[in-house]
Amino acid sequence: MKTDLNYIKKLLKILEAGDINEIEIEEEGTRVKVVKSKPAENNSAPQFVTYSAPPPAAAQISGGGGEAPQVTAPPAKTVEKKEAPPVAEGTIEVRSPIVGTFYRAPSPNADPYVQVGQQVTKGTILCIIEAMKLMNEIECDYEGKIVKILVENGQPVEYNQVLFLVEPN
Repeated sequence: MKTDLNYIKKLLKILEAGDINEIEIEEEGTRVKVVKSKPAENNSAPQFVTYSAPPPAAAQISGGGGEAPQVTAPPAKTVEKKEAPPVAEGTIEVRSPIVGTFYRAPSPNADPYVQVGQQVTKGTILCIIEAMKLMNEIECDYEGKIVKILVENGQPVEYNQVLFLVEPN
């Protein structure tokens, strides 16, 4: 199964166009689940997709008896949650659509995609998030000025974590 950003975007379009609220697909050990949620009052940003694949060593198939395969996962690690930084009134939060590693530039020797104070337009590439060996370009959905970059280069990010603050034009 191809779990790249274009595949996920296609699933989102199917979900948006239809009267269904949830799609879940599992192929080759990779599960993709897309859930349409009710829009929040002040949040015009679209909801995104989460996908996961079990660790290869974690899957164990029980023999005989026609039983379904059993999948065991390692115990979840506890992660200390950091409190979100205060948001200036009128700024827009650009959030991570996936879990992965945040990169400000396309390569270690290249200039960052954006800097604080830079004007951006809709479609401007802000960063890359590497997930499952795929480099996913994160684009800006707004026109405005980058006010703050909240993640350091090479830092792991969580789903829905605030990456940038943008002051709209």
